[in-house]
Amino acid sequence: MTTTYDSPGEKTAARKPLSNTELAAFCGQMALILRSGISALEGVSILLDDNPNPEGRALLRGILDCLESGGSLSQGLRESGCFPEYACNIAELGEQSGRLDDVMNSLSGYYRREDELAKSIKSAVTYPLVMLGMMVAVMLVLIIKVLPVFNQVFRQLGAELTGVSGAVLRMGSAMSRYSMVFLVVAAVLAAGCAWLFASKKGRAWMRRFSTRFFATKKLSEMIAAGRFASGMHLALSSGLDVDQSLETVSRLVEHPVVGQKVEEVRRQVAEGASLSAAIAKTGLFTGVYARMISIGVSTGAVDEVLSQIAVQYDEEVQQRMAGAVAKLEPTLVAVLSVAVGMVLLSVMLPLMGIMSGIG
Repeated sequence: MTTTYDSPGEKTAARKPLSNTELAAFCGQMALILRSGISALEGVSILLDDNPNPEGRALLRGILDCLESGGSLSQGLRESGCFPEYACNIAELGEQSGRLDDVMNSLSGYYRREDELAKSIKSAVTYPLVMLGMMVAVMLVLIIKVLPVFNQVFRQLGAELTGVSGAVLRMGSAMSRYSMVFLVVAAVLAAGCAWLFASKKGRAWMRRFSTRFFATKKLSEMIAAGRFASGMHLALSSGLDVDQSLETVSRLVEHPVVGQKVEEVRRQVAEGASLSAAIAKTGLFTGVYARMISIGVSTGAVDEVLSQIAVQYDEEVQQRMAGAVAKLEPTLVAVLSVAVGMVLLSVMLPLMGIMSGIG
C-alpha cells in the first residue's frame, strides 16, 4: 500500500495543514488497515515503509514515534501540527469508544466530500473569471489595434470617427498613452485575485462575501447546512451524544445565519427539546430533510439519516453550481458578441455610407 498524499516535513519546518485530499487519503488508508486487524502502530509503520515522499515520511515518523512511546494515534496526529483539531478530537473519541476504524472511515468520507465541494466551488468561480478575461482581451485588441486602422481609413477619405466608435477610439488612445498605469492596475487586480484564492484570509473574506451577496446567499446556506449534517453524522457515529455533537460541530459552521440556527438548536436541546423538533423549529433543515431527521430519531438511526442528508446537500449544491455555470456561459458569449458587433457596426455603417457616396 502506498500513500497518495504529500504532507509537511519535519516538525521544525513550517507546519502547513494537510489538504482535504491528503486528509481523506490518510484516514481512508488507516481505516482499511485497522479493519484488517492491524494495530495503529503497525499500520503507521506500514505507511512509513511504503511512502517514498521525504516530507510524508517525516510526518509519519513523528506519528510513529508518538505511538512507540506509548501515545495514541490521536495524540500523534495532534502533535504533528498538520491535522485539524476536529479530526484529532474525533479520532480520540473513536479510540475511547473502540470504533477507531469506523471513525477513520467516516473522517475519510467527510474530507473527501469537503474536497469535492471545494473543487466544485473553485471550478464554478474560475470559469466565469476566465470568460471575463477573454472578453476584456478581445475588447482591448479591438479598441487599441483595430479601431485606429479604421480611423486612418476615415481620415484618408476626409472624415472622422464620431459617436460610439469615436468615443471608443478616444478611450483606446488614452489607454495606449497610459498603458503602464493600466498594466499596474491589472497586476494589482491579478494579485488581489490570487490573494483571494490562495490565502486563508482571502478565502475567509470570500466566504463572508458569499453569505451576503444575493446570488450566492442561498447556496452558501446550503453548503453550511450540508457541512453541519456531515459533521453531526461523524460526531454521533463516534459515540458522542446529541449535546456533545452539537457543541463539537458548532465550531465547524462558519456561516453567520446557519451558525445562529445551530446555537438555537443547542439551546432548545439543552432545555429538553428533541433534536428533530429543534431543527424543524429553527428552520436549520426544512421540508423533507426535517422530516427525515424526525424519522431518524424515532428509529434510532439519526446518524445514518444525517449522512444521507449531507450527501444530498452536496449533490444539490453541485447541481446548482453546474446550472449557474451553464447559464452564465451563453450569457457572457452573448454580451461579448453584442459589444463587438456594436463597435464594428458603428464603424462599418458610416464607412459604407462614405464609400457609396464616392461611388
